Amino acid sequence: MKTNPQINQLINILKEKSYQEQAPLWKDLARRLSKPTRQQAEVNISRINRHTTEDETVLVPGKVLGSGTLDHKVQVAALDFSQTAVEKIISAGGKCLDITLLLDENPKGSGVRIIE
Repeated sequence: MKTNPQINQLINILKEKSYQEQAPLWKDLARRLSKPTRQQAEVNISRINRHTTEDETVLVPGKVLGSGTLDHKVQVAALDFSQTAVEKIISAGGKCLDITLLLDENPKGSGVRIIE
């Protein structure tokens, strides 16, 4: 069990939304977020750049780090962002989103790619 109450609340919201919307993406994300912190994803900008195309929506169940370059516009939703990651995503024309914001914008979770 996680000790951070915000993450626990987010996991419960994701499970509920998955059930309501029949969207397995949110249940998968809840499962990934409930893993121990040591096993949580840390994804560099370079990996996001490699595995995405223009205007894609990416979900990182962990932290986005600023190593590498981003040469196209993407929306990135994550638990946390490093300062350099935010700067690089915004300078490429993309957006940094909170997971709950993505959940509100896209309740079905369609067209969202999870990168770990």
